[in-house]
Amino acid sequence: MNRITTDICIIGAGSGGLSVAAGAVQMGAKVVLIEGHKMGGDCLNYGCVPSKALIASAKQAHAMGHGAPLGIGATEAQVDYAAAKDHVADVIATIAPVDSVERFTGLGVHVIQDYGRFISPTQVQAGDTIITARRFVVATGSGPLVPPIPGLADVPYHTNETIFDLRDKPDHLIIIGGGPIGMELAQAHRRLGCDVTVIEGAKAFGKDDPETAAIVLDSLRDEGVVIIEDAQAEKISQSDGKITVHTPKGDVTGSHLLIAVGRKVNIDRLDLDKGGIAYDRKGLKVGADLRSVTNRRVYAAGDVAGGLQFTHVAGYHASVLIRSLLFALPSKQRTDHIPWTSYTDPELAQVGLTEAQARKKHGPKLEVVRFAFHHNDRLIAERKTKGLIKVMVVKGRPVGVSMAGHMAGELIGLWAMAIANGMKMSAIAQTVLPYPTVSEVNKRAAGAYFSPRLFENPKVKRVVGLVQRWLP
Repeated sequence: MNRITTDICIIGAGSGGLSVAAGAVQMGAKVVLIEGHKMGGDCLNYGCVPSKALIASAKQAHAMGHGAPLGIGATEAQVDYAAAKDHVADVIATIAPVDSVERFTGLGVHVIQDYGRFISPTQVQAGDTIITARRFVVATGSGPLVPPIPGLADVPYHTNETIFDLRDKPDHLIIIGGGPIGMELAQAHRRLGCDVTVIEGAKAFGKDDPETAAIVLDSLRDEGVVIIEDAQAEKISQSDGKITVHTPKGDVTGSHLLIAVGRKVNIDRLDLDKGGIAYDRKGLKVGADLRSVTNRRVYAAGDVAGGLQFTHVAGYHASVLIRSLLFALPSKQRTDHIPWTSYTDPELAQVGLTEAQARKKHGPKLEVVRFAFHHNDRLIAERKTKGLIKVMVVKGRPVGVSMAGHMAGELIGLWAMAIANGMKMSAIAQTVLPYPTVSEVNKRAAGAYFSPRLFENPKVKRVVGLVQRWLP
């Protein structure tokens, strides 16, 4: 049995683990990184990267048949589904070296390609190696949750971990789950020529603002995606090579099935009990400092920290942990400034509080300002005017933004920065932007906050009248 003593031992080479490893080793810490599956984790191999690559193929196919408003004759896209998957694989391969064993070994990280598990509060075993560390970071991420639907185990089905390996285009893809993963892949497959039905037990995009979510859902329905809400999948069966999902609202029969109902944290292999580490179904029980509440040597990053499950959150956790692990300085996470985006077309984005959450928290102090995308000149020029931004404002500062529209995922970044830094609406309104750009959506939304204060204010009108009367 090999034995290693190190400063920091990281279990999991996804976004959070890799970020901690790269930062820590380059600042002088001895680091061991353990990964039993693929470097880069879910995001690179099964999530963010492959889904956006497939969406890019789907957008190209869609654009070929929808150029008439711009004076370009429509032509039917010749979709090669397998070639689109080759594109997906090439994108992954292009990015993979950044997350590779070779790169991290070159940085000075001791990479062990095996699964790690705690054997005591101070030791982890990976294969034939026992690692003793001053600090441990659990960053094992999450995988697809497969619900116990009767009959599911008896039929072939896909999750996000297998759908990108599928080479034969589905005739009719049934998707159980109307969250971001399900809806992104629903639209992508519809644009690639598949019939698509989404079955959602509650509301599609249920964690987003209902008003902005409705804009996206209307667009998907217009493209031919069938969305059945408030319909639990009660049973699944197969006959003559076809799969049927039975729901209270009727049966849906298709050629392929994708399960996209949520995520399950990857903690089963870790033997957390032997490490004296408290946990529940959401992940490790940690404080705001991301430190285990029962084993002070152990920290969590990313999905296993029990909060928001996004790649960028795992990266943010890494920045919080670096401060604590390397410099012994107090450092806590916050969540009010974390944005997220669903990469449908139009995109759906959120940061901070939704309108409902803001009204519950702030009551009559809340003001909601809106700006419709169809007033943006650049979007008019590009015929991409469907969209809305809502900014929740309390005492002159944004506390939340909900947005649906073209490039919403890019536009939300400004508001994440504003909330993170306590900026006022005036800072956004006073920003000078190039014309015409989509980014003016944000400036116009901020301007909408001040418009009634300036243009519908009798006091302002009286002051202006007096000044004009006495000006020479």
